[in-house]
Amino acid sequence: MVESDGKKRSGVLPDCIEMTEAEPGFTTEINRRSGVNVSLCWQCKTCSGGCPFAEAMDYHPNQIIRLVQLGVKKAALTSSAIWICVGCHTCSTACPQAIDMSAVMDALRQTAIREGAAIAEPHIHDFHKEVVNSIHRYGRTHKLEIMLRYNLARRDPFADFNLGLRMLQKRKLDLLPSKVRRVPDIRKLFKKGKAASHAG
Repeated sequence: MVESDGKKRSGVLPDCIEMTEAEPGFTTEINRRSGVNVSLCWQCKTCSGGCPFAEAMDYHPNQIIRLVQLGVKKAALTSSAIWICVGCHTCSTACPQAIDMSAVMDALRQTAIREGAAIAEPHIHDFHKEVVNSIHRYGRTHKLEIMLRYNLARRDPFADFNLGLRMLQKRKLDLLPSKVRRVPDIRKLFKKGKAASHAG
């Protein structure tokens, strides 16, 4: 049963979706941002059946597509599913309509951030920001710094201490960051992306 107040759901759409919640143009906006025509979805549930993270989601991938098809913007943008999706493309490779579900999820995340929607999984969003900031600084990720900054922001600096030690022992973490040769060029790409985002 889906709770109408937006609390954690069990991966089941409500028996009746109030179409008064539908916003004209939302489907078109997500189609444009993702480059995907969500109307092609048959609701065969192949994506949800193969998704390794479906059980952790409030809405399964096919249900997210359905919300977008119906234009139910608030439920789609405030769902945990769009943040839990890791873009592994397990769903897309099995989809009989070749729908790029990862692109749809990415478009929903971008729209949620841009419109100030309530982020269902703020820790995941914060981690994403640390990864992007690392790329902006060095042109690549520095895993140790990402972990430290993320855990400091959560006020739990030693959360991954044991894991970090094991990774250091196996040479999976570098103590010092390495930079690409042309970091300014990477930062130019960030500026272009930001300008395109504001324009689009």
